[in-house]
Amino acid sequence: MAHELEQKALASYLEDHNLKHTKQREAILSIFLDIKGHITGEELYQRVREQHSNIGYTTVYRTMKLLCDAGLASERHFDDGITRYEIEHEHHDHLVCLRCGKIIEFECQKIESAQDEIVKRHDFQLLRHRHELYGHCSECQGKERGGS
Repeated sequence: MAHELEQKALASYLEDHNLKHTKQREAILSIFLDIKGHITGEELYQRVREQHSNIGYTTVYRTMKLLCDAGLASERHFDDGITRYEIEHEHHDHLVCLRCGKIIEFECQKIESAQDEIVKRHDFQLLRHRHELYGHCSECQGKERGGS
């Protein structure tokens, strides 16, 4: 069964917090987990509606908050003010195109090592961090230069 681990994690979270386990929540989680990258609540709602016309807008948003609280999803806020969601997984950083909105995930051990060194040097207890770089992706740069 696809997403069995995540479905069990959701069921456990719901039980621990005395919340109802519903087919709607399961369906939203399943559709969300099939998405690659980042998605807005509106985009997710449209995808959910394609398969489950009985699931409403509010149910999708409340379920996404619940998935974030359960550690299955992360909410991301970039400079455009739009909330996006992504599957909670290993730490990574982001390149964000200010023209087209493209978001590229990347990992860099040198950056992570430098951050660890800075934290240690300043005797700082790091709880979390976010690294985002803003600029123009290669496609948008090509358009600037008159490319296709």
